[in-house]
Amino acid sequence: MGRYLVRRSLEGLLVIFLASIVIFLIIRLIPGDPAQQLAGDDATLEDIAEIREDLGLNDPFLTQYVNWIAGVVQLDFGKSFTKRVPVRDLIAQSFPPTFELAIAAYVFALVVGIPVGVAAAVWAKQLPDYGASVFNLFTLGIPNFVLGILLLWIFAVELDLFPVSGRVSVFEDFAEGMHRLVLPMIAAGSAIAAVLARFVRTSVAEALAQDYVRTAHAKGLRARRVILDHALRNAMIPIVTIAALQIGNLLAGAIVVEIVFTRPGFGFLIIDGISGRDYLLIQAMLAILVFLFVAANTLADITYGYLDPRIRVSGLAS
Repeated sequence: MGRYLVRRSLEGLLVIFLASIVIFLIIRLIPGDPAQQLAGDDATLEDIAEIREDLGLNDPFLTQYVNWIAGVVQLDFGKSFTKRVPVRDLIAQSFPPTFELAIAAYVFALVVGIPVGVAAAVWAKQLPDYGASVFNLFTLGIPNFVLGILLLWIFAVELDLFPVSGRVSVFEDFAEGMHRLVLPMIAAGSAIAAVLARFVRTSVAEALAQDYVRTAHAKGLRARRVILDHALRNAMIPIVTIAALQIGNLLAGAIVVEIVFTRPGFGFLIIDGISGRDYLLIQAMLAILVFLFVAANTLADITYGYLDPRIRVSGLAS
């Protein structure tokens, strides 16, 4: 198992390294010159050149990349071009709200998606299965920001059950924080719940058709135990796969939903960074998102090894 963990970890680090190169190069393709934007419309060429030199934009791309990576390794992302404060401080302020929303939305997706998928598989072509299909059709057919607007209109404006905007940390006031988190959580997590429900239904239905499930029923085991201990457990590998792959979609969705609900977080920070051509700020935020995505998938790979030893063996042999 140790060799398997090391190999998967090294592969994850390689992906992060290659992604950092892509991020660095793509950011430079954003139209506009950060120095010219900072200098203003009335700036002279000498003013712009001085700002470029101060920001290090005159250095070769390789030098800029090496300097950036050397800082990232030490958790030093440089200083924001536009705000002139360390990027690390800006991220430290904006990350907790986004992380809070992403965790809440992910828990919502798991709590809703897995039971709905299991119920649809157990009662195939019956009311639970049809209900799951309607749920999937509704949530997957509506973008999360549109769903967020609908939730705001119905539950915040018309029914006045939830606040329209703003955020209170759950660590400061748990009740009020959750009250303000409910609608964004549903908007960000519903599509993920639908994806999970669809894959859970397929995986559990395949497991229920296996001989070992029929044998368990023949032994007189309770239906609940057969479903949870036999069918669902053996269907967990594809479920873990899709759950891990949804991390990236979840983070992206949370960022968009934050803007709809006017919650402070990565969403507004990314907009500020792009509008200001703030290379270091955008690079840092994208690098963090890539790291979280790769870490989630690496953790999923490790989980595979625990769920099915055959994967560890095949992973080492390949």
